[in-house]
Amino acid sequence: MPLLDASAMFPVTHPDGRVSRTTVYLKNAVSHPCMEIGDYSYYTHYGKLEETAEILAPYLFTDSRERLVIGKFVQIARGSYFITSSANHPMTGVTTYPFRIFKPETFGYKDLPVKDTVVGHDVWIGHNAAVMPGVQIGAGAIIAAASVVTRDVPAYAVVGGNPATVIRMRYPEGVIAELLDLAWWNWPIDRIEANLRALETGDIAALKIA
Repeated sequence: MPLLDASAMFPVTHPDGRVSRTTVYLKNAVSHPCMEIGDYSYYTHYGKLEETAEILAPYLFTDSRERLVIGKFVQIARGSYFITSSANHPMTGVTTYPFRIFKPETFGYKDLPVKDTVVGHDVWIGHNAAVMPGVQIGAGAIIAAASVVTRDVPAYAVVGGNPATVIRMRYPEGVIAELLDLAWWNWPIDRIEANLRALETGDIAALKIA
């Protein structure tokens, strides 16, 4: 029996048989026209299941012009969320008060620029992190707890702080290129699980011949 079931709603079962109902596979918990979510990406929160999308991205409306794109095997800890472009207020005048959102016919500030927020594969977003509009997070990155991510994050970088900055790179540049080319997250799940030890120990040589 495989460790992972892409069709599960609640993927975590404790050794005593208890199913955790605070961790959900996002692809199965969320139906939102402006969200694109890959398999096995999970989010932990205390809200109701039907509130998952709103808790994850509270300002991404069904008629928003931007998208939130989350890759495969992304791990999003409790308290973390995305502030997307639809949350922006007008900033070119003398006031930032969003007068136009109070009438349906003017709602949305269609003239404000928007940009998709994109999270690459196998990204770990720590507890209480906030990701700002239009940020692009590269595959394999780690976002430290309580970080505020205001700019793009390179693949396999560890970032933290407010605003989040690069603390270190997880691998040298050449190894990162190899890992991106390897793209293990696109393998069939049985191949992934057959090579868990190599994935968990960072045995790149073994992964190349897997």
